[in-house]
Amino acid sequence: MKKIRMLGLLLLSLASAPAFAQAPMAGPAATHRPPTGEDREAYITRLMRQMTLDEKIGQLRLVSVDAGPDAHKDVLIRDIEAGKVGGIFNTVTRPDIRLLQDAAVRSRLKIPLFFAYDVLHGHRTIFPIGLGLASTWNLDAVALSGRISAIEASGDGLNMTFSPMVDISRDPRWGRNSEGFGEDTYLVSRIGATLVHAYQGADPAAPGNILAAVKHFALYGAIEGGRDYNTVDMSPQRMFQDYLPPYKAAIDAGAAGVMISLNAINGVPATANKWLLQDVLRKQWGFKGVTISDHGAIMEMIKHGVAADGADASRLAITAGADLSMSDTMYGQNLKPLLQAGRIKQADIDRAVRDVLRVKYDLGLFQNAYRHVGVAADDPPDTNAESRLHRQAAREVARESLVLLKNDNQTLPLKKQGTIAVVGALAKSQRDMMGNWSAAGVPGQVVSLYQGLADAVGDKATLLYARGANVVDDPEIVKYLNLYEKDIEDDPRTRQQMIDEAVETAKKADVVVAVVGETQGMAHEASSRSDITLLGGQEDLLKALKATGKPLVVVLMNGRPLALGWEKDNADAMLEAWFAGTEGGHAVADVLFGDVNPSGKLPMTFPRSVGQIPMYYNHLNTGRPFDPQHPDKYTSRYFDAPNGPLFPFGYGLSYTTFDVSDVKLSAASVRMGGTVRASVTVRNSGQRDGATVVQLYLQDPVASISRPVKELKGFQKVVLKAGEQKEVSFTIKQDDLSFYNNDLKRVVEPGRFNVYIGLDSENVKAADFELRAAKGEGKAKGG
Repeated sequence: MKKIRMLGLLLLSLASAPAFAQAPMAGPAATHRPPTGEDREAYITRLMRQMTLDEKIGQLRLVSVDAGPDAHKDVLIRDIEAGKVGGIFNTVTRPDIRLLQDAAVRSRLKIPLFFAYDVLHGHRTIFPIGLGLASTWNLDAVALSGRISAIEASGDGLNMTFSPMVDISRDPRWGRNSEGFGEDTYLVSRIGATLVHAYQGADPAAPGNILAAVKHFALYGAIEGGRDYNTVDMSPQRMFQDYLPPYKAAIDAGAAGVMISLNAINGVPATANKWLLQDVLRKQWGFKGVTISDHGAIMEMIKHGVAADGADASRLAITAGADLSMSDTMYGQNLKPLLQAGRIKQADIDRAVRDVLRVKYDLGLFQNAYRHVGVAADDPPDTNAESRLHRQAAREVARESLVLLKNDNQTLPLKKQGTIAVVGALAKSQRDMMGNWSAAGVPGQVVSLYQGLADAVGDKATLLYARGANVVDDPEIVKYLNLYEKDIEDDPRTRQQMIDEAVETAKKADVVVAVVGETQGMAHEASSRSDITLLGGQEDLLKALKATGKPLVVVLMNGRPLALGWEKDNADAMLEAWFAGTEGGHAVADVLFGDVNPSGKLPMTFPRSVGQIPMYYNHLNTGRPFDPQHPDKYTSRYFDAPNGPLFPFGYGLSYTTFDVSDVKLSAASVRMGGTVRASVTVRNSGQRDGATVVQLYLQDPVASISRPVKELKGFQKVVLKAGEQKEVSFTIKQDDLSFYNNDLKRVVEPGRFNVYIGLDSENVKAADFELRAAKGEGKAKGG
């Protein structure tokens, strides 16, 4: 953790210095340079008075540039020169960005473009996927990943990222779990706010900073059945209690943009939802930035069944408050005729244009259209040069993202000696180690798991390799996953042939490291699964390896919680590696060989089977709750399987052990508005130095509405030497006890509160205190 903090301070100092000489704006482009003393709103008002209707509508178009040779780039350039484009995404090199900005500078009013990209967990240096970052439970590590992402993206001329993705998800079937930070409102909110600060810095116009557009607003992670693009039907109370707070946290942190989700909410697509985009976002939360439709979402409202045609869809979107139309032609084709027909107002268009121009003003683009991209003379000779990566930071963060799920008989750490069999189709994959949405990352620069192990052992041990099984061998699934890009390359041998080879390899080894899970494309947008077990014969492979009698270490590469009942019962050790990024192979090796003691904790509950979904730790109780100590028949339970999770939220082991004392409270009773200090002593009772995450949970057991069995309200990652102990304290404030009542009012109700502190959501120590009404107030709940 100290290394991560030092790296962060170093990067902050680097970011404060200009990355390159800023190019002066050439010739007439300075026409709209904000004069000294003129504030933003006055400048934008003056500029808008000079804009034609067509130029205003052009500012509302966010156009995608396809990768590779583009036969239509000349058409795009003509549109830009005509003032018909406001922003660009999917262009990630300085020469290409400069070419398009040159076209904007040639337009009548010289209004610059802004350039955006999906920089979710790294730009050129790839960090662990969202679930991996969340598994660090270390906001310094999260901030470091965001800071480097911003420095690298800004260095390529980009101005904005469509990140952080803060959708709460409690359904592992959803492929986009990999992008987010898990199931818990508090944890996701803290991470989202941290990333916004890391991306934007104190001044988004400064070199090394980019703007953040939080997504997907709203409730995208709650889609029915975990099926991507599906609908959401949810009470407003649950929205405000569980699902909306992470978006608000990002906005409170200063996020300049909001990407609107593709799903409908209670029958109304988010892109057409005035209540969501105006009443909640603008009026209640005070958001002043730009809203962005998701890709093609305006046109999709026709298929949602709320718009008759493109014009109708455009009317709904612009009047609801969707400023930028991403990658469709709806606004360009329809806003002008809609205005002429009186179906929308000029004020609808002007409001959206002002939001877009504010972003460009805050980026400093009116002062210098080339502020981020610089001059051609300063372009790197090699865009993908090794010197542009931040490998040390990527390795440090990836180490903390790894979660030790099981370690019987001290199977881990491994010794750097003897013969080690490495088995699995994912073991040598560089592309899969990056994970999805890997921005400008280059697979050839990624350290695979096998390479990481090989680098670690050198000539001290012998590594043997066998593929063992395909990740997927169903031809229809392979065809689907390879539809747009080559995600899977199957070995043509039969399942049994590959297993036989792996068994023979294992027999020659002292220990087997089996690398199994999913390809990155299996945990991606449009990659929802109805089955969350291992596919492609991987479980058959593990059973065959187990039968050899050799110690079996299972390393998981995946972008969602998986159902791993057999694996938990039979593996000697299990390590959750997620998709760990550019330095993932080295990070996994560091942990497997004990050079680093694992400290990651799960940000999502792992169910035993898909039939338990949704399963999450902070559920409400029922009138007949299941009690594992007294498993009565007439309780809320399944009768055909063990109840409870396979691995609970917040869970993660270490190579050492930690003891937690009973909870001490600073007061047994406190009046409304007061605070309570809750403390425990944590002791490293093992033989190795290590780190763990101490977690604070609260419960309001009697309230005006049913409250969760516990809710995360604080966490601290502590590093302890063997035998060392430390007091860890949390200050419980009134806001930690608040909730939305049945009238959607944020309230704190007097009464008794339970305090739980431990090392995961189940392994906790308990205490309680009483919150008394303020003097002169009634004692009734909600009073």
